[in-house]
Amino acid sequence: QVHLVASGGGSVQAGGSLRLSCGASGYDWSSYCMAWFRQVPGKEREAVAAIDEIGSTSYVDSVKGRFTISKDNAKNTLDLQMNSLQPEDTAVYYCAAPTASLGYCSPSYLKSSDFGHWGQGTQVTVSS
Repeated sequence: QVHLVASGGGSVQAGGSLRLSCGASGYDWSSYCMAWFRQVPGKEREAVAAIDEIGSTSYVDSVKGRFTISKDNAKNTLDLQMNSLQPEDTAVYYCAAPTASLGYCSPSYLKSSDFGHWGQGTQVTVSS
């Protein structure tokens, strides 16, 4: 059984940094596109960063240059380093793993329905 556990959320002021981490058990971390999503009340969950099987990364424009996604296949961890945080980054953040190979790995195309395994969500709050 796959189990994802996310941690690292919190409250910071604008311009601050946070690092989110996601650990997994029962999952082959190295074989799939992995992603971080975020969701605000009343809106759909959106992918913000993704990393593919060979470690190539991609981001939505709103976080490009500020967020960095990384993974450690040996430790089965997926991280999201978030710098220069802004109030509009306030959301619940989720790590996500698919149940099968997707064939693509860009946040521009990823949908929440592509992923069958989710971390429990961690709140990030950025104050101005």
